[in-house]
Amino acid sequence: MYKYFASVVLAAMLSLSAVVTQAQTAPDNKDIFEQTLNSESPYYYPTLMMRYLAGDTTLSEKDYYYLYYGYAYSDQYSPLAPIPSEDQTLMALEAANASPTEANMREIIKYATETLKHDPFSPSNLNFLVYAYGAIGDTVNERINYDRLNKVLAAITSSGTGMREDSPIHVIRFSHATDILGTLGLTVTKRLVVSRTTEYITVANEKGRQLGKGYYFDYSRVFWGNQDNIPQPEHHWKINDYPVGGYKKK
Repeated sequence: MYKYFASVVLAAMLSLSAVVTQAQTAPDNKDIFEQTLNSESPYYYPTLMMRYLAGDTTLSEKDYYYLYYGYAYSDQYSPLAPIPSEDQTLMALEAANASPTEANMREIIKYATETLKHDPFSPSNLNFLVYAYGAIGDTVNERINYDRLNKVLAAITSSGTGMREDSPIHVIRFSHATDILGTLGLTVTKRLVVSRTTEYITVANEKGRQLGKGYYFDYSRVFWGNQDNIPQPEHHWKINDYPVGGYKKK
């Protein structure tokens, strides 16, 4: 999938480099719920989402913080439901990679726009829209989705360093963790569930070399309405603070 990040990955990485120098704090769920529910709040969710879908580039990174994590309280949030248009987008991308045409690009836009209805903050999907709109010369929509991509990345990476179990990066879909790593030029080599809602992912660089460090991701929001899918503990042993064994899922 990540070969399609080529057109914007450098800018995304620059954005992430700027973000990680800032203080990172786990999302305040109580505040997010109250702010996005209150019609008098500047972060009232229906208004924020309407502006987002309209392509409003004046939305700030703080607006995106409430947009991204507030989506977990939305009736439309269904993080475990399949999205058929994601596969259709990838097939259109494969076709475009073999022989790019304007028709290919418009097909990518068609399916990626459909995916936006089900996963409005998918970094990979936003990247595909940047790529396709840029390829057909639609600079307005290219800039809109580029702005969305960078601010979604900023919102996600503001939630934790990912370097420690007590400072995981919080995501609202499993795929967003892989997307974040992809923007850093990293691929997943192994996943280890270290708690009921936190996963540790070891990674390799673009040359396939295993790196000595990994990243922690928090998936608690994914399980809010799906308690039966929460990983159940089996054995959890540690040697020098490194988990051995881990957890299993039902």
